[in-house]
Amino acid sequence: MRAEDRVRRVRSLLGSVRAEGRTALTAPEGRVLAEAYGIAVPGEELAADVDEAVAAAARFGGPVVLKVVSPDILHKTEAGGVVVGVEGAAEVRAAFRRIVGNARAYDAGARVDGVLVQELLPAGQELIVGAVTDPAFGKVVAFGLGGVLVEELRDVTFRLAPVRADEALSMLDSIRSARILRGVRGRPGVDRWAVAEQIRRVSELIADFPEIAEVDLNPVIATAGGAVAADIRVILAERQPVPRRTYTREEILASMRRLMQPRAVAVIGASNEPGKIGNSVMRNLVDGGFAGDIHPVNPRADDILGRKAYRSVTDVPGEVDVAVFAIPARFVAGALEEVGRKGVPNAVLIPSGFAETGEHGLQAEIVAIAERHGVRLLGPNIYGYYSTWQDLCATFCTPYDVKGGVALTSQSGGIGMAVLGFARTTRTGVSAIVGLGNKADLDEDDLLTWFGEDPHTECVAMHLEDLKDGRAFVAAARATVPKKPVVVLKAGRTAAGARAAGSHTGALAGDDAVYDDILRQAGVIRAPGLNDMLEYARALPVLPAPRGDNVVIVTGAGGSGVLLSDAVTDHGLSLMEIPPDLDAAFRRFIPPFGAAGNPVDITGGEPPSTYEATIRLGLADPRVHALVLGYWHTVVTPPMVFAELTARLVAEFRERGVEKPVVASLAGDVEVEEACRYLFERGVVAYPYTTERPVAVLGAKYRWARAAGLLGGGS
Repeated sequence: MRAEDRVRRVRSLLGSVRAEGRTALTAPEGRVLAEAYGIAVPGEELAADVDEAVAAAARFGGPVVLKVVSPDILHKTEAGGVVVGVEGAAEVRAAFRRIVGNARAYDAGARVDGVLVQELLPAGQELIVGAVTDPAFGKVVAFGLGGVLVEELRDVTFRLAPVRADEALSMLDSIRSARILRGVRGRPGVDRWAVAEQIRRVSELIADFPEIAEVDLNPVIATAGGAVAADIRVILAERQPVPRRTYTREEILASMRRLMQPRAVAVIGASNEPGKIGNSVMRNLVDGGFAGDIHPVNPRADDILGRKAYRSVTDVPGEVDVAVFAIPARFVAGALEEVGRKGVPNAVLIPSGFAETGEHGLQAEIVAIAERHGVRLLGPNIYGYYSTWQDLCATFCTPYDVKGGVALTSQSGGIGMAVLGFARTTRTGVSAIVGLGNKADLDEDDLLTWFGEDPHTECVAMHLEDLKDGRAFVAAARATVPKKPVVVLKAGRTAAGARAAGSHTGALAGDDAVYDDILRQAGVIRAPGLNDMLEYARALPVLPAPRGDNVVIVTGAGGSGVLLSDAVTDHGLSLMEIPPDLDAAFRRFIPPFGAAGNPVDITGGEPPSTYEATIRLGLADPRVHALVLGYWHTVVTPPMVFAELTARLVAEFRERGVEKPVVASLAGDVEVEEACRYLFERGVVAYPYTTERPVAVLGAKYRWARAAGLLGGGS
């Protein structure tokens, strides 16, 4: 069937369903969609009465399945509307009457169009193929183990729809039970391409028709000879979402450039009174060393902090790149009109009192004003932002001036304070710290688009609670990840799904499950917690990219070696199988009671020369791609001695053009803290009192390297 013909046929059917005031399609209507899109389904006939059912069963010539057909009964099994393995006229008659009786008992007012007589499929692996409309990512296709236990097992994976054939095939290997599909214990594997085709065709269907909210093929019976959907359920959306205003990449970069690299900033509500937000913002801009023009705007002041004050932003001479608002929410709309008339491209809205407090109308008003004048909004309800390479502290928080390659964003003000405190405590060099708040306009995909191009930014870390446009974020991430890591802390991992379950697929598509799969496919590194996000952001720019999978552990303590080995496995890394020649080389420096192999256990009583010799071997051998060091505090090799020799070796090989990621776990008394700081500053990611954290960081670096195409395999 030609593409235009199938679209026309399906659209006509959906229109008739809508005309009847229904949102759920019957099984025969679902079959029309399946046939139009080449979704394999078993032979079936609709029987209006017992005699038609007997005749249909006879034509199939074997056991059949009988299913109630009712636009008012969505879950047929729950209603007792399905009987499997019926054979012979007597059984068909009895099953028909039982199904109709059960339907009447389940819902006395339900319309019953008849009973579907369907050929019985051979035994096979029960799978689920479906699609849902996710509030963040839009149309998403799902795949997993199917049948009645699907919601209990929840072994399912998601992708943005539509998917290519290779993407559909990759989904079969993305579930925990992937081995079952290849065949186990003498049971043959399934026809993988047939299953992938079911996935691909469902993804095309839901992408072609935005009005379809959910598609549910459950079960799909997969065998070595094919894959057939035994049941198809289709649900229409009750209403379509309002289209979001979008901007081109060039428009985003132009606006963000003036936001992050402004030449002139106006502070609406600037104040001379200490304790006022307008005073703090002004003081931070001045004390932070911003070299551009700073224009205070306050109709009741002549000057603020020694700078001429203006009654309105329209009175400010020359161009203004950013207007920072430090006035109550009720005055923002009026001032924003003036900002728009002035032609200011960016407004940073610090005030609260908008959608987060239930004032959705007030927030909608400022968005409309901004769109009318072409002003991009950051906020409202934020702490402001820092652009350190511009010495810009447009915030009421304390200034931060340690320049570096980490860009940090947060949706929450409280998390923003944690970000600032962590950066200050660890002396993390940052390119920017940005609050997003209510995200009335600017959001993560705008910032990520900018940070992806910003030469000062080497790693982007983002705390988010939701995404307004998940597809735009994925597009920005895919453009950024090949150049630099993107780390995300997604809050709400345990929250319930955003929609009531209308089908098995809908019940599976909780927000977090979709986020987890799609962010991974975009190459994003998902951090399990706030400290993890911050540590990844601090550490990833320090480590060079690995050039292979072989990880070697060198440790001075057998116990830490075991824990480090566990961590390597937990984070999906590969312990190198040490070749005989390298094993012999290590053994020359290890006491008889030590252990070669991997981990290389040099024991705790060894002098600095043993650490140096074994680390040197790991750095020198091109077959070793990453080193994990486990140090144990001893008087023979004190912490700073270990740190200095390790840093020296790493620097020596770096000068030769040999760069490998090296991480270290230091166990000992408090002196190991100083040793870790020393190592971190010199390109070795080191942590005291933990074997898990350094390997977790290394694992994150490997995940990025794979996503960026620097190593084989997927993300």
